[in-house]
Amino acid sequence: MAKNVHEVWAAGRIEDGWTYGTKRDDEKKTHPCLVAYEELPESEKEYDRKTGLETLKFIIRAGYQIIKKQ
Repeated sequence: MAKNVHEVWAAGRIEDGWTYGTKRDDEKKTHPCLVAYEELPESEKEYDRKTGLETLKFIIRAGYQIIKKQ
């Protein structure tokens, strides 16, 4: 799930014209996290894991159930 969170974020940035850069630069639209999930620093992976987990918690609090199809 964390990998998907990152891929969705990266796709949105790329769609908006952002590219990889060693430093984040909002004017030049460069960001160091525009890499494959596996290449992210652990701190960024943790951010994506927390985002995924909090999304699941919200879905459950909203009254939905997550059921795995067989």
